[in-house]
Amino acid sequence: MQTIDNLKVVIGAGDHNNNPTWLQTQESELNLLRKSDWEKNFSSNTLQAIVAEHVWEHLTYEEGVSAAEICYEFLRPGGYVRCAVPDGYFPDKEYQNVIKVGGPGPENHPAASHKIVHNYKTLRSLFEKAGFIVDLLEYCDEKGNFHESQWDEKTGFIYRSKRFDHRNKSGKLKFVSVIVDAVKPS
Repeated sequence: MQTIDNLKVVIGAGDHNNNPTWLQTQESELNLLRKSDWEKNFSSNTLQAIVAEHVWEHLTYEEGVSAAEICYEFLRPGGYVRCAVPDGYFPDKEYQNVIKVGGPGPENHPAASHKIVHNYKTLRSLFEKAGFIVDLLEYCDEKGNFHESQWDEKTGFIYRSKRFDHRNKSGKLKFVSVIVDAVKPS
């Protein structure tokens, strides 16, 4: 059981979520853009951490800033959002086809509701606009070179990452994400 002092929330808990002690939520109960959902569940300045894996690409850039502002209000000082999105700079044509706006095929494909393809610059800037300090954990640069910093999965597990995605087990990167920690200043 989590106390109010260490409450950690997963937004859009999916199939690969490995944050079992965290509060698991779905859009129907905690919508990133509906502040009233947040007010029903939490007090301002109380959450320790929020994980959102492959959620922010389903928002426009402006909606992403609004969602970040709402998260900022409910995080305690020093709290963070660990956010992962598909990487617009990953140099693989098949991957880019899957993550593109509108997705690769039928309306029921998860990518069909993608509204933006982020890269490290766009994701960092939207969180910075909301007041966060952003640490880049994994990302590709403009030339397609992959960069990573060490991060602890116990502070927010991200499946679609270099270390954990089964598609990367051969030693060759097949699926990566832009992963950031957006930290609310103390």
